[in-house]
Amino acid sequence: MDSDIIDAFCQLQKGFTDQFVYYDKQAPTRYMGLGRCIALNSIDDVEYQLQGPAAATPVLFSFQRFDAPNPKPADELFATFPDVRLMLPEVVLIQTERGTYLQVNSLGPVYAGRVERFARQAIHAPHRQRVSIPYTLERDSSTEWARQVGTALDAINQGRVEKVVLSRRQKLTAAYPFSSKDLLVNLIDGDSKGTVFLYRYGDVFFCGCTPELLVRKQGENIASMCLAGTIGASTTEEDRTRLADELLHDPKNLREHEFVVDFMRHVISRACHDVSIPAAPGIKSLRHVQHLYTPVAAKLMEGCSIQALVGQLHPTPALSGSPVGEALMLIRGIEPFNRGLFGGTAGVVNGDGDGEFSVAIRSGVFDGAIGWVYAGCGIVKDSNAASEFDEIDLKLKTVLSAFEGGDEQ
Repeated sequence: MDSDIIDAFCQLQKGFTDQFVYYDKQAPTRYMGLGRCIALNSIDDVEYQLQGPAAATPVLFSFQRFDAPNPKPADELFATFPDVRLMLPEVVLIQTERGTYLQVNSLGPVYAGRVERFARQAIHAPHRQRVSIPYTLERDSSTEWARQVGTALDAINQGRVEKVVLSRRQKLTAAYPFSSKDLLVNLIDGDSKGTVFLYRYGDVFFCGCTPELLVRKQGENIASMCLAGTIGASTTEEDRTRLADELLHDPKNLREHEFVVDFMRHVISRACHDVSIPAAPGIKSLRHVQHLYTPVAAKLMEGCSIQALVGQLHPTPALSGSPVGEALMLIRGIEPFNRGLFGGTAGVVNGDGDGEFSVAIRSGVFDGAIGWVYAGCGIVKDSNAASEFDEIDLKLKTVLSAFEGGDEQ
């Protein structure tokens, strides 16, 4: 199709309550799905026949929880999402370097008139508009946060863990009703960097813009990253460079980052060969914060799937702590809420077994009137509760930018 993929999605989405988006703002390949054709547990369960002029394999979406076995009840918004591994939408909009495509999926032969109707709507879609949505936040307690960090530091000093990642959430109430489309457009067209994701089921939707790739598979080639260690970003290039240099030489943040690198090297080396991980980190500079960043490249061993690799990698110490198992148990005891899909995985996989998964951070869950926004940070020895509280406030600005309509109001 000779269409803008976002405009097409905004036009078609009116008829579907199930919506799926995986949109890397820095990459040429993006996916946006509508409706639900079928749910599957594994890509191995996929059998398909192709029709039409473009032989594109089916694209399935996946959104998984941070700590699925956690017995603590999820809040009422996250509890509405079903526990499904892979979801094949009825309609998928695909953007690649070769162009934009409309994919229609069915359990039987696809009716040509249905394809034509969707294509006609997509091709004639009006240009999207951004809207600002006023809101209020119920601030969480800095005193309670300090108590939680103190509990984590006690566990670190006792030798139970070396690092634990704690998170905060705040309740958001909008001044008037908003839609998943409103937040999606603001995240894509706004200045936040990363991969925009959306999972809507009925009236509830989970969305955000994450900077953290978990794993990408193209044939035997694997790409991933270690992202941990944070400092603010400035509006001036001089200050941004100064802060980046400070982060590169900060012992606390370097130690936090190294836990992730060690974990990634260990897991990737079990499933891959020709593993390449630089000895020293660089900087990933975002709109509101900057992170220590180490890229990972490797070749996947024959017989290993991207789903299996995701299961081995997630959650990394960047999301949980080190060692991972003990950190998860500590998080369950400290945090007063179940993270649900926050900190889980969001991604796509196609019928050939290739795909990409990111970590679902800088995110929130909403019902069109209220919602919860989430962000977290790593606690290591010598962490300061007040500084970590401020760091999370900076990270929350990413998901809150979904309510900013920019100049196109």
